[in-house]
Parts: sequence; structure tokens; C-alpha cells
Amino acid sequence: MLNMLKFKSVHDIIIKPIVTEAATFPKEEKRYVFKVAKSANKIEIKKALKELFDVDVKKVNTLNCKGRKGRFRFGRGKRPDWKKAIVTLKEDSKTIEFFDTLY
Repeated sequence: MLNMLKFKSVHDIIIKPIVTEAATFPKEEKRYVFKVAKSANKIEIKKALKELFDVDVKKVNTLNCKGRKGRFRFGRGKRPDWKKAIVTLKEDSKTIEFFDTLY
């Protein structure tokens, strides 16, 4: 297992893949987008992807996304903030099988 103090497992770091048209479009460049834990850093994300999918990660870019504000059932509210990771794989690395089944 990974030696991390903040997280119990790699499933606590990688929450879910983001499957939208914009996120899956640059498939030629071997880029994948994931929703990750807010406190995860790039090194932890890279190690978690290596363990989960057995791929070689070239680069990890992270974005802190603000939750949208709006009107909800009982007045105004805000969705929670979250973190997005854009992962670029190495050229000789295999692809992630989850995204191959979408097409």
C-alpha cells in the first residue's frame, strides 16, 4: 500500500472519473480527468493511479473548482467545492480500460 498519512486507501484519493464530452475528447493525447480528494496533492494522485490502473503517469494538473451558487428548496445555497485532476499518461503506457468502453 501507499505510505500516506492523510488517506486510508487509493479509493479515498481518486473519487470518480469525469466522463463528459469535453473531458473525453482529447483521447489522442492520453488525457483523463478525475474528481479527487480536496487535500490530495499531485504526487499522491500519481501514486494512486499507478496502483489502481497500473499506468505510467507523465504529468498531473490539478484545479480547485468552486461550487456553484444558486437557489435551492429553502432559499439560497451553494454546492460543495471540489478538486479536479487532469492526468496525462506517457506515450508507451497502456490506456485506462474504463474509458475505452465508453466509445
